[in-house]
Amino acid sequence: MKNILRLLTLFLLFSFAKITAAQVYTNIGDVQTDERALYTMTKQMSQFISRFNYEEDQYGKKISPDSPDYRDRHKRKTVLPLLFDMENQRTNGSLRDFFISDLTEKDSNYFEFLGGKWYSEVSATFKWKGKSVDVSMIFAIEKENLGSKWVLTNVYFPEFNKLFPKGDIAEQQKHFLHPMSHELDFMNIHKVFKTPECVEYYASESYSTDYLTLFFYEIKNGNLVFEKVNSEKFHVFQIDKWYFEVSWFNREGYNTGWLISNLVFLKDNEKDELLKFYQPNLNK
Repeated sequence: MKNILRLLTLFLLFSFAKITAAQVYTNIGDVQTDERALYTMTKQMSQFISRFNYEEDQYGKKISPDSPDYRDRHKRKTVLPLLFDMENQRTNGSLRDFFISDLTEKDSNYFEFLGGKWYSEVSATFKWKGKSVDVSMIFAIEKENLGSKWVLTNVYFPEFNKLFPKGDIAEQQKHFLHPMSHELDFMNIHKVFKTPECVEYYASESYSTDYLTLFFYEIKNGNLVFEKVNSEKFHVFQIDKWYFEVSWFNREGYNTGWLISNLVFLKDNEKDELLKFYQPNLNK
């Protein structure tokens, strides 16, 4: 009987040791997996730029400018696919492959921090006439002395757009002052103010609504009060013929952090037209 108890005790101890060892091994594996995910995650936008240019590899290792691997086109081609949202068909297919091929065809098409034509879109909550509203603010990098800074270039706020709706040509042509109005001491000027919702139709064809000035005016008058930042993403126009958007993804796995979430092939005139929204005074 004693021998049976002794064998049973040894069996239980052996089984417990095996279970403990398996748990330790699993935990070590989890740590290795977590560390790899941490290294491969594109944690900052500056890191995204470095990896996009292959100034840093996919594991976070910086590449010296003196190294032959620095901005190496062939190695860059292997890292670039990792910077796309792989769960999005638009950024995980033939268009992405065409973009990467275009990028690595020659030693150019790099993402430069001070290269201009890239923007941060910050979505924030403001208090507007007693209610919470969303405002999108557009920022661009601007050089200053030996450094640089982020500056506001435009805003999108639906309430502003309601004030300045885009009327059709026929509607606009109804609103004009006769070229001989000056001979009548502009007695017909009352027409301008009779329909306040159309007052901008009396402006020059070169007039464009300055939403940023409206934004500053409302801030100064206390009508718009900042509450909090909700999210951020980036819009990049630096690469010839292309536009891409970079968004933050917080999820399990290795395809996380700042990743390309939208990709569009653009003709030059299309790009110039789109840029007017992000930086209206870019070419002035």
